[in-house]
Amino acid sequence: MQHAQAGARRNTAHARRPLRGSRFRLGRADMRGYRAVKYVLFLFCYVFWVLSAILIAVGIYAKVAKEKDVVDTLALDPALLFMAIGSLTFVITFLGCFGALRNATCPLKMFASIVAVLLLLQLTAAIAGYLFSDVVIERTERLMMKSVVRYREDRDLDNAIDFVQKKFQCCGVDSYKDWSGNVYFECSDSNPSSEACGVPFSCCVAPGNRTVPNTMCGFGTRRASRDIFLAGCLDKIVRWLDRNIRTVAGLAGGLLLLETCVMSLALAQACWINKVRRRAAALASRRPSHKKDHLWFPAFAHFDDQRDDIATENPFPWSVQERLREVHPGSRRLGGRLGHVEEMNPNEKLSLSAKASPWTLDPEPATPCPC
Repeated sequence: MQHAQAGARRNTAHARRPLRGSRFRLGRADMRGYRAVKYVLFLFCYVFWVLSAILIAVGIYAKVAKEKDVVDTLALDPALLFMAIGSLTFVITFLGCFGALRNATCPLKMFASIVAVLLLLQLTAAIAGYLFSDVVIERTERLMMKSVVRYREDRDLDNAIDFVQKKFQCCGVDSYKDWSGNVYFECSDSNPSSEACGVPFSCCVAPGNRTVPNTMCGFGTRRASRDIFLAGCLDKIVRWLDRNIRTVAGLAGGLLLLETCVMSLALAQACWINKVRRRAAALASRRPSHKKDHLWFPAFAHFDDQRDDIATENPFPWSVQERLREVHPGSRRLGGRLGHVEEMNPNEKLSLSAKASPWTLDPEPATPCPC
């Protein structure tokens, strides 16, 4: 009975630890493939997890360093945008890292599901942007006009607008006249600002030999329209996208391909883990039960000398062995194995078969051995 309880405990332990039990290990080739999938997924998730943490830190630093009266709109505040994107990426990649490293199917499935949803959203946005390009341009124009109106209210927003105007050599959204919508650059007699009827310094045409920018070059330039860029930034950005459509499409396709590969690795590892667990459960269900006297065996069967291990395919279960030990408690030949039954004399064998098998009829008296 103690041996049967010990076998049951080993059975339960193997079922709980399917990837570590010696009876349920994968083959060497399968294990190498599994480890490759596991650690490649962990490496990808870890890299993006670190990058998202850096993005959150940059956003928090930019938000703390600002003044209190700043713009708190997600679409117009780069700091809040960095924090939002970084936080979302941090949570998603943490699920991937934890699931891959701990062989946990639930985080892996959650990670794959979230990545699949994001992939579908990106594909939907790309298709909708291509089909409804006029609507996208109109919404972008409105957003840029709001940014122009709130210039000088947020340092990060100011830096972003100045970078775009310097990069594309433009001024305003449609033209330099759009800066009339800003209270600091409004061209009216009642405007006390020193920048009235002017534009930001990023609209100025900088001389080639000047290394230090002149931040006052835009004062009063709209009255004479001199030394500034006249074209708007929206038209310049659309033309740049048309010229570099292959590069933009390649970057977008690479991002989608990376997301698809990571999602496939997560699903492959989860399927591998479930496969090993099903194999462990199947092997556990095929093991013999531990009830006594539920099987009959021939009286003079040949017993192989093998270990009494519950995971070994033993044709004579524990119940038979316990029965033999009960009917012959003092026999040393049946101490721990059944391989020495043949050493008994014929009378003992007949007695053993009559006592051990509940289905055997009363045997006739054995003939004494002539020897």
